[in-house]
Amino acid sequence: MSLVTEFNDYRGKMNEKIMASDNKVIKRIFNLDTNTYAEGALSEKTKEMMGLACSMVLRCDDCVKYHLGKCHELGVKSEEIQEIFSVATLIGGTIVIPHLRRATEYWEELINE
Repeated sequence: MSLVTEFNDYRGKMNEKIMASDNKVIKRIFNLDTNTYAEGALSEKTKEMMGLACSMVLRCDDCVKYHLGKCHELGVKSEEIQEIFSVATLIGGTIVIPHLRRATEYWEELINE
């Protein structure tokens, strides 16, 4: 099973369980997240690229994978991804490098699917 399939399957399964709890606050947070990345003054693509950079700096591998997937869906090119990686690594420092490695591996899987 590929990294992409494994991540998406797990994320989907767990999101279903979380939403089944019918917790109003959690549902509102999920909705806020969805609405934040919707098209607005900034394009959805721009917002996803920003989300990717922020997630790398915050060192959240699940978030990095999610935003890489969305960037791929929205047509972000590998050259653009490399520039996002460079900004995130500069801002986050060398502690981001392990996440950069995993992000590079995940991006390669996305583009080779």
